[in-house]
Amino acid sequence: NNGINSYRISWRRTAEMEVYSIFSRVHSDRNVYPSSGVLFVHVLEREYFKGEFPPYSMKLADARNDPITFKTNLKGYPDRPGWLRYIQRTPYSDGVLYGSPTIENADKTTVIEITAYNRRTYETARHTLIVNIMASDDYPLPYQAEFFVKNMNVEEMLASEVIGDFLGAVKNVWQPDRLNAINITSALDRGGRVPLPINNMKEGVYVMVGTDVTFSSCLREVETPQNQLKCSQEMEPSISCDKKFRAQFDIDWCKLTLVDKSKMPSVSKEVIRGDGVLPDDGEYKPPSTNLKSKDYYTDFVITLAIPIAVALVLFVILGYIMFCRREGVQKRDMQTPDIQLVHHSSIQKSTKELRNMSKNREAAWPLSTLPVFNPVTGEIMPPLHHSDNCDTSNMPLMQTQQNHPLQTQLPQQQGAGKWQT
Repeated sequence: NNGINSYRISWRRTAEMEVYSIFSRVHSDRNVYPSSGVLFVHVLEREYFKGEFPPYSMKLADARNDPITFKTNLKGYPDRPGWLRYIQRTPYSDGVLYGSPTIENADKTTVIEITAYNRRTYETARHTLIVNIMASDDYPLPYQAEFFVKNMNVEEMLASEVIGDFLGAVKNVWQPDRLNAINITSALDRGGRVPLPINNMKEGVYVMVGTDVTFSSCLREVETPQNQLKCSQEMEPSISCDKKFRAQFDIDWCKLTLVDKSKMPSVSKEVIRGDGVLPDDGEYKPPSTNLKSKDYYTDFVITLAIPIAVALVLFVILGYIMFCRREGVQKRDMQTPDIQLVHHSSIQKSTKELRNMSKNREAAWPLSTLPVFNPVTGEIMPPLHHSDNCDTSNMPLMQTQQNHPLQTQLPQQQGAGKWQT
């Protein structure tokens, strides 16, 4: 590591107090040599950057608690390379750069600029990380497995002792000759949801490892029909080697992915690179400004004529169906039985009388409500006619036996045991 630290302090005195302007310029280069297809982790330690921010106006003990954040980017660009990720939970925790370089980035030098910000004094310090990606002879490893660890966050899994314990557990159940951590991805980057801040819940981490030997029988147990059925029913499958992980890592075996690269056909695409110069097609000729006017009269007529013609055809068809296809009342009555016509006619007459009564209260009583014979003598009674000028508004609702001509007088008891009619 080559570091050159320089500080410049400009001082001026005002009428009331002294004002200091602090400028921190730090340049340090660090070289790292990751391999393609192998997980790369670089920790940005706050303790390392605290020395870049001297406590000019505060005590040294207080300066150690300053919030520090980091910004990382590819030199000359606003963001990092596509394979490199960065995470820092809080300004009081270390930052972590992690990722897995691909074979396309091999034999290339990538310069990462790291800018540290002191959120209390607003000072900055810039370091340079030179990443020299080395090509791996066995890239990629043919047998890869991706585990989902539910009880870990990505920064916890990136710790060297934690990832070492995980690789040790995988080695116990797989027994490979070579074992590499290929990549680590947060569940949030795979579309997962942010966990609730209760019971110390974690977001989960996907860890991909690769070996040079085929999958063990323990890992193959996930592909059995019984375990696949349990996974479809959201039940925990029965895996014999789960106890070797359960002490520290909670594995979701339903999300275990096994990839056999040895059976995949390799597709090589040849990239033909040109000189980067477009072919000469001559001088550019823009379209003429003197454009001819277009007549839209024909388009307007066609747009209106077609809907009108269709409407007329539909109108003619509808008129023919409604007026020319009518059978008529006479034909309908000829096809209807006589008893049904009589019954229908009587219903119409009664309905008409009831409607007339509701409109005019002075109308005569309907014939259907008058008695046709005397219930005692059996004599046929003539219908009761009311004069047109008869005022029925003052007539009682129920007439007595004396003034009602159609009532039959019943015998009444007078005295002791004598009856009169």
